[in-house]
Amino acid sequence: MDLGRHLRYFLVVAREGHFGDAALELGIAQPALSQSVRRLEEELGVALFDRSRRRVELTPAGRLLVDQAHRVVGAEARLRETMRRVRDGELGALRAGVPPGTSAVELRGLVAGMAERARDLDVDLGEMTGSELVRALGEGAVDTGLVTAPFDGADLVGRLVRSAPVGAVVPRDSPWARAREVALADLAGLELVVSARTAGPEWFERVLAVCRDQGWVPPRVREAGDAEFLLGLVLAGRGVALETAATAAREPRLAWRPLAGAPLVRRTEAVRPAEGAHPAAEMFAEVAALVFAGDRGAGPLSQEAGEMPWSLVYGADAGALVLPGDAAAQHPV
Repeated sequence: MDLGRHLRYFLVVAREGHFGDAALELGIAQPALSQSVRRLEEELGVALFDRSRRRVELTPAGRLLVDQAHRVVGAEARLRETMRRVRDGELGALRAGVPPGTSAVELRGLVAGMAERARDLDVDLGEMTGSELVRALGEGAVDTGLVTAPFDGADLVGRLVRSAPVGAVVPRDSPWARAREVALADLAGLELVVSARTAGPEWFERVLAVCRDQGWVPPRVREAGDAEFLLGLVLAGRGVALETAATAAREPRLAWRPLAGAPLVRRTEAVRPAEGAHPAAEMFAEVAALVFAGDRGAGPLSQEAGEMPWSLVYGADAGALVLPGDAAAQHPV
């Protein structure tokens, strides 16, 4: 039984709620799809769908299976992609996603820091929102990346690389610009500008929940797809933004003031799959932590760090990274 294929078909039906629509999306005949789901139900010994209505609905067993099926399908996709890269000699590349708006200095630091530690490793950086990165990691399209916590990724592990307090971003001529700190409750009646929900739904909901708990329910929430648009809305008087001081510093006509009680902290994590991660993914997290701390990664990694994360794939010689296609060449890390 091809469990992976049957689970993929099951997930599409669960999402669409209709066998015909699901078959159309998958590009297969509806009878073949129905037969696949039936085989899965027989194999598991439970009914996954209630077919008594025009649109099928998940049974309790089906609802429980959804999350597990996502994990199995994602793991299979990553496994196949990893094996393809081994076959094609591509494990000498690390594909990493970074948030939109990552500064040029930070990007240079990430690339330079990785180059110092693994000179033959090609680091391919791509711009991705948190949601895009989590999805790409699940599909095996990238190896690691940076995302704002919290995020929805049960099969991912993260390492904290930066923590920054969130404050109020206001025009410099605003009365709030002269305050030592801003209480969220005092912003009642003002509109809120925040990063778009689609970029990071968990962070978006976290911001709104903290505002509500602190006594501020904005009459309108304006979503910004990138930092420039967010800052532009504030500059145009369209609301108060809740962001880090580093983001506010990009526009000199705006001021940043800390929030009373520091109720919001933006935590950036370097994330990777919990299983089958690229051997250099942990190194990327180490470099990111150094870059965000202001250290551009000068100097080698301490030999006291123990076994290097890539040793299981590239050999147990700690302090050397041997890349596919160059087994004889060893480069100090």
